[in-house]
Amino acid sequence: MNEYRPDPDALLAAIQKGEARERRGKLKIFFGMAAGVGKTYAMLDAARQRQLEAVDVVVGYVETHKRAETETLLDGLEIVPRRKVDYRGTSLEEMDADAIIARRPQLALVDELAHTNAPGSRHAKRYQDVIELLEAGIDVYTTVNVQHFESRADAVRQITGISVHETVPDSILDYADEIELIDLSPEDLRKRLAEGKVYTPERIEVAANNFFRIGNLTALREMALRLTAEQVDHQLQDYMQVKQIAGPWKSGDRLMVAVSASPFSEKLIRWTRRMAYNLEAAWLAVFIETSDTPTPDAKEQLAHNLTLARELGAEVIIAAGDDVADALLRVARQRNVTQIIVGKPLRSRLAELLRGSMVNRLIRVSGDVDIYVVKGDELERQSIEWKVGRFIPQPKIHSSLQQYALALAIVATFTAVDLVLFSQISWVGYQVVGLTELLAVLLIAVYIGRGPALAAAFASAISWNFLFIDPRFTFQISQAHDVILFLLYFLIAIFAGNLTARLRTRERQARYNADRSMALYALAHETATAVNMNDVLRTAITQIAKVFDADVGILLLEGDRLAQDYHPSSTLKIDTKDHSVAQWVFEHGKPAGRFTDTLPQSPVHFIPLRTPNRIVGVIGIQLRSDSRLSYDQEVLLETFTSQIALVIERELLDEAAEQAAMLRESERLFATLLNSISHELRTPIAAITGAASSLRNPQTINNDVASGELLSNIQDAAERLNRLVENLLDMSRLESGRLKLKRDWCDVGEIIGVAVKRLESALGDRQIKIVIDPHLQLIRLDFVLIEQVIINLLDNACNYTPPETPISIEAQQRQRQVEIVVRDYGPGIPEADIERIFDKFYRAPGTAAGGTGLGLSICRGIIEAHEGKLIAENARDGGARFTIILPMIGEPPPVQEVNYG
Repeated sequence: MNEYRPDPDALLAAIQKGEARERRGKLKIFFGMAAGVGKTYAMLDAARQRQLEAVDVVVGYVETHKRAETETLLDGLEIVPRRKVDYRGTSLEEMDADAIIARRPQLALVDELAHTNAPGSRHAKRYQDVIELLEAGIDVYTTVNVQHFESRADAVRQITGISVHETVPDSILDYADEIELIDLSPEDLRKRLAEGKVYTPERIEVAANNFFRIGNLTALREMALRLTAEQVDHQLQDYMQVKQIAGPWKSGDRLMVAVSASPFSEKLIRWTRRMAYNLEAAWLAVFIETSDTPTPDAKEQLAHNLTLARELGAEVIIAAGDDVADALLRVARQRNVTQIIVGKPLRSRLAELLRGSMVNRLIRVSGDVDIYVVKGDELERQSIEWKVGRFIPQPKIHSSLQQYALALAIVATFTAVDLVLFSQISWVGYQVVGLTELLAVLLIAVYIGRGPALAAAFASAISWNFLFIDPRFTFQISQAHDVILFLLYFLIAIFAGNLTARLRTRERQARYNADRSMALYALAHETATAVNMNDVLRTAITQIAKVFDADVGILLLEGDRLAQDYHPSSTLKIDTKDHSVAQWVFEHGKPAGRFTDTLPQSPVHFIPLRTPNRIVGVIGIQLRSDSRLSYDQEVLLETFTSQIALVIERELLDEAAEQAAMLRESERLFATLLNSISHELRTPIAAITGAASSLRNPQTINNDVASGELLSNIQDAAERLNRLVENLLDMSRLESGRLKLKRDWCDVGEIIGVAVKRLESALGDRQIKIVIDPHLQLIRLDFVLIEQVIINLLDNACNYTPPETPISIEAQQRQRQVEIVVRDYGPGIPEADIERIFDKFYRAPGTAAGGTGLGLSICRGIIEAHEGKLIAENARDGGARFTIILPMIGEPPPVQEVNYG
């Protein structure tokens, strides 16, 4: 028995789709075949039922068309005031999405989903406002007719003869949690129309004789039923996928539509999307870039077509090749495409005979790939044919008249030189002249273009025949071999010029692709080698400005909010309006501003810096030219922003990792400090407590010797506590940078003497040898801190050497430095621990318990604050040796010789 295993990718996609629906509001679409079936009435009736269930309902936008029964249902529902937009002296009313989000109801009613907003609105279409409400967590009820869906608009035009301009992408159905079909028979709808329940009386007769004909309504009803059934089927597929119920899953079909700069491509894209939706198949939109140079109108139309394909869910691919059929098949085989969709040629039969038919060739060499040829209706064909000169690739002049004139001038120059040589030099025959003329044609093809090269080939052939081939100064050719030579010259000139021009075009394309690759490499390399966030952003701004000829600004996060100003490396200046657009981009994760349908009035195009986990900032780009980026440039820009976002996240993660490491180190140091201090505090406190308790005994009080010894123990313990507190305070001041030196002229010998005196009890019976250079001058330093250093070094020697081990202290002057050496004669320092003994809380392995491990770290910090050095080493004859090197600052006053021995 075969165990059913669902496709893991499909299962993950279904789960992610369900999770996305859980995060946003619920969308219910009241769907119909035409106006007047009762969508708005049904929506309001359902909303009143929800209101009775204690659901907070508001009316965002409802158009009653003055129907009494519909207006009655509005009673008792809260209506959010509409936003007024001034456009060309007229005040228009639009839904106020911001007010609804601020009000935050549970359910909002939004009529006429396909409505186009007034210019100046944040979004071009109302369905975009609805998506924003859903993402804010607000449920939405809305209405739409079947003719308003992108994939059905062409079919509706064919059926009714009416072009629908207000459309919504089919992808809006992916947001729908429920679709309720408001169905009505065509006869009942026409009856409602005749009763004046659909349109005003003056429009009834026109509507009944055109759009509302029985045949039209029947076809629209079928389309509405079919679309509803398809959506229900997809919901069932998702449910079966999540619940792992065996059933018929996606087919192995993969569709590919050929897209060009023709307006007809829009229909092909919609047709393919509809077919892919029904087949549950992936689909691609492919544009083949040829050597023909498109016009600005063609570029705009191509960008529109490819953008439409992306919005409808296609994977867009741009490939290069002069043979379109061959390039399409190459992409199809690379991507395992099963069906290719192309448009029926619009050229005449004569044009196809002269230039060949791409469709026929594609069908002939397609092999196992199925080819679908989609035709447009006659009305659409007429609409497109008048635009042929603007959009459809045709033989056209790419070179300017100046380039043609230059080519002819070059031919004339070569001809004149050849004419002089031909008449002066006997061995220069017409064959040599023909080769020089051919050279001129090739040079023109390389440096000027294909058209001028063809013109030069024709002109040079005529001049060669007229001026150099016998009989001269006539167009007659007497010899048969000269006729053949002339024909071959003409053909070779044409083919060589055309081939050279093609190679030049390919070379330009290759250079352009290389420039794109180098730009991506430069961005990746420069950002990868950047050492900090500022370097990353500076590099990113420089590279984008250079590649796209634009001013660039990057807004990063300040906490959880977007920064108020661009990064200092930016070349853009931001104002309040631009920042509000950037804030919207950050909150919604979608591009906005110039060349988009969201806040297009802004002069800056804003793109979110999105990573797989979050949005790390917003980038603003203001092109220095007025033209829009081509589609491949937009793709390149998206690649740039994705790369920049990942690098920014890498830097943020590095900073977070450093902070986490610092936090872990801080926690470790805190635990170590707590353990050390608890032990160090316990010993002197126990000594003080025990001595104090003994002193309360009357027998001890009367015993002077015992009392004195106990008081001495209390004093020793108190001094030990004092040293501990001083060490902690010194370390705190060193780490915070608040340690202030109180420099004064000091006698090093006096500092050593005071330190030894203070540590007299801890030194016990140890022999202390002090050697002071009698010529040692006074030095400017902090007496108390250097005394603390000497005390810590002596205390360290006591802790790590056996009792009665001698200690020596030497001080001498070497040029402009003072060296103080504290040496013991104990076991010394393990070689592996010499550098680590200055780390905080570090204690050499195997040492006796006690001490905080702060003393030597504090000593080095104090000496470095004096711009000196503290060096630890082992003496050659045994023991540890600590050398303090302090610089002498200023000219010291003279000092009297003192004997410290």
